[in-house]
Amino acid sequence: MLTGLYITLRFGHFISLMLAFGCVLYGAWWAPVPLRRVLMLRFYPLLRPLLLIGAISTLALYLLQGGMMGEGWTDVWRPAVWQAVAGTRFGGVWIWQILLAWIALAVVWIRPRHGARQLVALLAAQLLLSAGVGHAAMHDGLTGVLQRTNHAVHLFCVASWFGGLLPFIYCLRLAQGRWRPAAVYTMARFSRYGHLAVAGTIASGALNALLIQGGLIGASPWGRMLLIKCALVAGMVVIALVNRYVLVPRMSASGSQAESLILRTTQAEIGLGALALLADDGLSQPGIVVKTSSPKGEHERLPNPTLAVTDGSVTVKFHPWSIEQIVASEQADT
Repeated sequence: MLTGLYITLRFGHFISLMLAFGCVLYGAWWAPVPLRRVLMLRFYPLLRPLLLIGAISTLALYLLQGGMMGEGWTDVWRPAVWQAVAGTRFGGVWIWQILLAWIALAVVWIRPRHGARQLVALLAAQLLLSAGVGHAAMHDGLTGVLQRTNHAVHLFCVASWFGGLLPFIYCLRLAQGRWRPAAVYTMARFSRYGHLAVAGTIASGALNALLIQGGLIGASPWGRMLLIKCALVAGMVVIALVNRYVLVPRMSASGSQAESLILRTTQAEIGLGALALLADDGLSQPGIVVKTSSPKGEHERLPNPTLAVTDGSVTVKFHPWSIEQIVASEQADT
């Protein structure tokens, strides 16, 4: 139950973060200055629920992490466990994630001058922090630095590509009215940078796989889930190539028919991207669970903190005392 809820919240967190990042990229950078205000006025009603989901999910993920590290639901609500989580690498990173998420929510409600630029900085910082937890934190030293840097690049590329698809659809509709020149220019910029984002997504994803499982293809459950994700991403790439090199050149000749096809294929690309993010949540749970406890048998005098690592079929437990020491402590009372 905890794991399922954690995966659901993580999916909500990342999909809302990436969609919001894509929107503000258009409003702060990709669109020409006259169109930026128009786009942000359209995006603010969407950004509010997206960033609300992001803020709530960051806090909930922190609480659930405590329950998954401890004894379940009872530890989700224990302040002592919250403090213990804060002392972990995840906690040290995620506290900043929570703070930035709530500041971004405040900005989108206040709507200050240059709000789009402020949101770009806040959301980019959240993506950067996300590269410091999970599988990206499994290595130390230079390998660890390489892995976290590569994962940060991966997150930025995915957010720019997938997050930019929804604003692209809005620009496609604007291209049918008086904003057509500015909208076409914006879509062309997205296409140009989109090539880099797609290439970066594939290259950084391949390096992630090498660093995590030692090869591009693995026979483990994690490796099989990765293949599913790769198939979904391949589908997105095919759609993007068809849009750019088949349908876009037909827009001047076919007009609204080509634009209608681009709209539908882009919607399909968004659907595949959402499924790929959901598969990525499955990759965040490779089947390894770590728990701590302090069991104490009858007549035991020694404290016995225990670390248990399990994949569901095999469990390995680590104790601070040898069997001989534990037996000797029990015999001391007899």
